[in-house]
Amino acid sequence: MDYRGRFAPSPSGPLHFGSLIAALAGYLQARARRGKWLVRIEDIDLPRAMTGADKIILQTLEKLGLCWDEEVIYQSRRHERYAGILAQLRQDGHLYPCSCSRGQTAGRVYSGKCRNGAAPNAGPAALRIRVSDQPVRFVDQIQGPCSERLDATLGDFIIKRADRIISYNLAVVIDDADQRISEVTRGTDLIGTTARQIFLQQTLGLATPAYAHFPVAVDAAGNKLSKQNRAPAIDAGRGREWLLAALDFLGQDPPVALHAAESAEIIRWGVENWRLARIPRRRTIHYPPAQALTLPQRPA
Repeated sequence: MDYRGRFAPSPSGPLHFGSLIAALAGYLQARARRGKWLVRIEDIDLPRAMTGADKIILQTLEKLGLCWDEEVIYQSRRHERYAGILAQLRQDGHLYPCSCSRGQTAGRVYSGKCRNGAAPNAGPAALRIRVSDQPVRFVDQIQGPCSERLDATLGDFIIKRADRIISYNLAVVIDDADQRISEVTRGTDLIGTTARQIFLQQTLGLATPAYAHFPVAVDAAGNKLSKQNRAPAIDAGRGREWLLAALDFLGQDPPVALHAAESAEIIRWGVENWRLARIPRRRTIHYPPAQALTLPQRPA
């Protein structure tokens, strides 16, 4: 099977250092394997999207030299496809409506209270999928063997919210299958969703891609560098510096001589020297807040 990877940012803000790590790791893994690298905008939850953020993200990627193959896919334009899969799951008896509030279930393994019928006149209901007691196992290419029994750690989980928004997990599974993604490279902040997604793949009879979860950048307080934590936007005018910082974070050890290079040469070196095995087998790596990053400078 030809290699097909992807970068799937949510348009809740511009590209920041944490998302650059994800983009660069996926790009280098795909190009080193002589495969395709796709970009997908995960805007299924439109209320969280920032107007114009998708264009800013795409423009920043282009300025950095991270150019994608094929058309950019937007989840917000795929509701009909998701609805068809939901209908199939309901017809096959995998789903049931749940009227439990978030406050009743937050932080708990779902008890299955609504498995035999939601409370009458309880208002809009979410849709949950019935999980099994069989462990979901996979070998992450960075983090190693993983196993989870969803019935013990999560319970039947929601795939369509009461406000009618499709869950991230279902949308991602359908998108990855439709785009024929052979490997998912992403941060360890999402490794906890992998068993759910594999379960959905198995339930729908879809192929399961390989997974590689790299460490997430966190500040000294342990907070993930993210849009929600106000990580500043990548300045594409300093692209070579950000690319070198991301290579260093990913354990690729770019040589000092590369500090004088332009972005295209840095990316070329990254492709030629990329080794997934060099990425630290950790869930997080403490890194200076993005506004205080010590970036490599050109030699005098």
